[in-house]
Amino acid sequence: MKGNIDLRNAWEFVEKTGKSVFLTGKAGTGKTTFLKKVVEESRKRVVVVAPTGIAAINAGGVTIHSFFQLPLHPFIPGAKVESKFAFSKEKRSIIKTMDILVIDEISMVRSDLLDAIDSVLRRFRNRYKPFGGVQLLMIGDLQQLTPVVTDEEAQLLAAYYPTPYFFGSRALSAIDYVTIELKEVYRQQDERFISILNSVRCGRPTAEVIKTLNERYDPRFIPAAEDGYIRLTTHNNIANNYNEQQLGMIDEPSHFFDAVIDGNFPEYSYPTEARLELKVGAQVMFVKNDPSSERRYFNGRIGVVTDFYEEYILVQCPGEDEKIAVEPLEWENCRYVINEQTQEMETEVVGVFKQYPLRLAWAITIHKSQGLTFDRAIIDAAAAFASGQVYVALSRCRTLEGMVLATPLRQDAVISDLRVEDYIEGQEVAAAASVARLEAIKEEYYKELLGDLFGFNELAGLQRRILSICKEFPSGTVVGLAQRHNDILKALNEKVVPVGDKWQRLIMQKSFDEVSSPDFTVRVRKGCEYFLAELEAAYGEYLEKTQDIKAENKDLVKRYGNAWSDLHLELQTMKILLKAMAAVPFSTESYLRERQLAVFEASGFVPKELKTPKKSAQKAPKEKKEDTKVTTFKLYKQGLSIKEISKERDLNDRTIVGHLAHYVAKGMIAVEDLVPSSKVDAICEAVSAAGGIKKLSAIKDACPSDVSYQDIILVIASLEQS
Repeated sequence: MKGNIDLRNAWEFVEKTGKSVFLTGKAGTGKTTFLKKVVEESRKRVVVVAPTGIAAINAGGVTIHSFFQLPLHPFIPGAKVESKFAFSKEKRSIIKTMDILVIDEISMVRSDLLDAIDSVLRRFRNRYKPFGGVQLLMIGDLQQLTPVVTDEEAQLLAAYYPTPYFFGSRALSAIDYVTIELKEVYRQQDERFISILNSVRCGRPTAEVIKTLNERYDPRFIPAAEDGYIRLTTHNNIANNYNEQQLGMIDEPSHFFDAVIDGNFPEYSYPTEARLELKVGAQVMFVKNDPSSERRYFNGRIGVVTDFYEEYILVQCPGEDEKIAVEPLEWENCRYVINEQTQEMETEVVGVFKQYPLRLAWAITIHKSQGLTFDRAIIDAAAAFASGQVYVALSRCRTLEGMVLATPLRQDAVISDLRVEDYIEGQEVAAAASVARLEAIKEEYYKELLGDLFGFNELAGLQRRILSICKEFPSGTVVGLAQRHNDILKALNEKVVPVGDKWQRLIMQKSFDEVSSPDFTVRVRKGCEYFLAELEAAYGEYLEKTQDIKAENKDLVKRYGNAWSDLHLELQTMKILLKAMAAVPFSTESYLRERQLAVFEASGFVPKELKTPKKSAQKAPKEKKEDTKVTTFKLYKQGLSIKEISKERDLNDRTIVGHLAHYVAKGMIAVEDLVPSSKVDAICEAVSAAGGIKKLSAIKDACPSDVSYQDIILVIASLEQS
């Protein structure tokens, strides 16, 4: 982020203001990296959601529908979303205390889905503010993948929304959010190629651009297996058929690997096939980053299967001599929970998917390539059906030279949506104005939070609601119930709400220097004491005594109980917060912290200790770790055997053998020190008989039975050295 002014501005808006942010930019500009920074380093409470299961898993969050418990059908403005009391107490607490809602891949989110989120957030938070007053961080590129809308859905939504894109949301149009476009491209370095991609992204490629791209068209191109080309297609069936065709052409036995699925892990979120069919010679793509310190592979890296073992699969990547021993990995399906001890928001694993992190990859869809980078790709985008598909496909490549077009690119295949173009043009102007006012917006955020401390309209609204329900009970059911609630409402309307409104007007009229001065801070603390006393005087212990009401009308009793719960939670939260802020000087940090703790305590999540920041402002420099192969080599030089090193390092034998083979190939270890001479000779003869180093299994079959695969790997390393 250092040196990138756009990223710095984005961080300032997210971390030091309450303004919602739409973070956009070309492919490869660092949007995903920024998301990770917010999750790891923000002092605010962050919840991450995404429109699809795969996107959610990759972003380390959950799907929009699962988190907000939304139905799959379109949301109609004004329609009732699932009752808030269907949400667990913990889920309600998470929603009430989150500061930032991150929505990844926002370009794929429909306008009605964003309004459904707004509806849920208003139920649990401030009903008078869009999204309940939650700060949004929307990340995505409208000129890449678009929302999926069926013809039936489009017809239904057209009556309520001008466009299915997220910016057509009614709730979003009611807030003043800032758009920040990241411009520095990290994926591509060739300025000419970047310029070509920009023109395609905007939907206005010139004839010269199309001509340049079509110079990469080669209908007869057949890639060599070792080059690692991947074909990007528009439809799932095209990709699947091509992969099956290529796999069937390999004259080798199939090996099948079944995923182990534990708990709740829905099929639409599977990161690869539940039943994976592979052969020696199959081209595969890694679908997960290597979790080990060696970082041998990453999501999107291409390789070829070279052999199968009982516990791992050998894969060789283009340009690499060393093969990768791939073991099964786990993906976690998570939900957000509250740690009752620390009051930190954490993710709880509800399901696990365990499988080899591989998938057949002669071809994948353009949608599945989102977020990936390839050195070599064959692009078949002639059947592009959505705005942004061609751009996504082209921008997966690092270089123009690494791209081959399977079909010529037509100008009309670069689909442009005028609604998107008009929106982007308007946002560019608005973004410049917001960035120019950044410092002023920071000050406004301070004043907004200060004003929120004295906002009692939500409490008064809940009081009016319970009074209205009380009046429906037959007279004499609960003596004086309605009258008492009427008296409370009168007290709120005379001594609490108007005084709070006066405070809010005063805060907005004064300058930042005035409201942040020590003298005003003292006045704020005295104001907290005043309101706390007035709330105590208005309610006393009355509310606690009226929780359970008996009457024949069960529906009325239920409605009263729900209204009572809402009112009680809001009252207790306000009282706890006012008491806390009367004891400490006001700051954005202290207010956000105490507001969170107040919600938890009022909800029954009593903290055992105060929340501590996730990270200090000054991060200690990371200690550079020793290369894992070096560590193994040092232990070997100390005289430890392979078994002893494995036990010492808590690694399996084959990993240690791989480390030592590296030094055998370098000539730093004599292979005879690890493998008896008789076995070395036998393996060399087997290699010669097999016509060279091709398949380990063929070499193994030609060796005596006491020769292991580990022996073979070490001897082959010595042969490569010589």
